[in-house]
Amino acid sequence: MNNNTYCVIMAGGIGTRFWPISRQATPKQFLDILGTGKSFIRATYERFAPMIPTENFMVVTNRKYKDQVLEHIPELKESQILCEPMGRNTAPCIAYAAYTLQKINPDAKMVVTPSDHLILNECDFRSVIGECIDYVDSNDALMTVGIRPTRPDTGYGYIQTSSNTSISRVKCFTEKPNLEMAQTFIESGEFVWNAGIFIWKVNSIIQAFSRYLPEHHSLFSAIVDDLATERETAAIESVFSECKPISIDYGIMEKADNVYVRCGDFGWSDVGTWGSVYQLSRKDAFANAKLGDGCYTYATRSSIISIPDGKVAIINGLRDYIVVDTDDVLMICPRSEEQSIKKYIDDVKFDKGDKHI
Repeated sequence: MNNNTYCVIMAGGIGTRFWPISRQATPKQFLDILGTGKSFIRATYERFAPMIPTENFMVVTNRKYKDQVLEHIPELKESQILCEPMGRNTAPCIAYAAYTLQKINPDAKMVVTPSDHLILNECDFRSVIGECIDYVDSNDALMTVGIRPTRPDTGYGYIQTSSNTSISRVKCFTEKPNLEMAQTFIESGEFVWNAGIFIWKVNSIIQAFSRYLPEHHSLFSAIVDDLATERETAAIESVFSECKPISIDYGIMEKADNVYVRCGDFGWSDVGTWGSVYQLSRKDAFANAKLGDGCYTYATRSSIISIPDGKVAIINGLRDYIVVDTDDVLMICPRSEEQSIKKYIDDVKFDKGDKHI
């Protein structure tokens, strides 16, 4: 293990696309939606643990999730949890970790990962991450991980590569395309899915903040002396209240000229929608994905059904539906209308407040 390599787990999201299972009080990263026996964040920690020392993990999360992080990863100390007072997207999240790490270890290398993705082949994954760590160790590079696409998916961002080598300079980043454009990307052979995983030296990313996000650099540089002290909470509260919300992709990666991508194929999914859970789940003879033991289906096909343990559900006559039952919310909607979940949340919140959100 390299004592200069750190893993930063981003765990501040709310996971609204998995409502009503994912809630503000217990969002997606703390759930075992796929029935693996582990929460997403626990699986993320265990994925990196063979190559990163325990003391070199950091989790950046909303302060209201601090206790849940420690519950799911009890190996960590409280000092390893960086608590955001409010969500400000990935650039401020990464800046918080980077400026903290630079103070702790100026020679640090950072692996930044979401907390809620699925990796099926973890040995191949660690091999790819190891190559990226070695590359940034000897190059001033901002690296990301790309996934070779298997279909023209409109739910992912894409990265255009400049060569067909395993490590390639990035030509451009593209937001989620329409189906026709996604098909064009696949046919060109130049595009990979953006996995949202980053590797760089801490000094390289701070130089990038200085150049491309100078306001953020100024805010975080001003509080470096307060980080890892009793003054940190108040200092971060002030910085985040002034910090503009912006993603690391838009703020830095799309602008920098030293961005490289390592292409890989290790069974990755961001498990970002109920549709992706359906694709990843075991199906019965009628293509139904049943999450829960008490589900009985009749004349029902191609549906995903999630019910709590200890409850029995009888489902008759549905085709291509999402059925999710919790203690206080029942959602039934066509799979084709999954994008409407945000509207459902807004309507419930307007009528009932945050109680069911």
